[in-house]
Amino acid sequence: MSCKNIHVVPTHDGWAVESEDGSSSQHRFTSLEHAIAAGTEKAKRAKVDLLIHGRDRQVLERSSFRNESRDVQT
Repeated sequence: MSCKNIHVVPTHDGWAVESEDGSSSQHRFTSLEHAIAAGTEKAKRAKVDLLIHGRDRQVLERSSFRNESRDVQT
């Protein structure tokens, strides 16, 4: 079963990375940069979209990792 999209959202004291399906616990960060880095890695692993929200909850940026191929070392 694949994960739904990943969101970086504001919290009252920082930022959080969460999944649309709510199955994963919310991961909190004090800086937006760290939240984006963690969200990007999670979205890449799950091959889903990453949506970054501003303080007003509007989507500022969307990145898709759905067609990312895995690096295969031989």
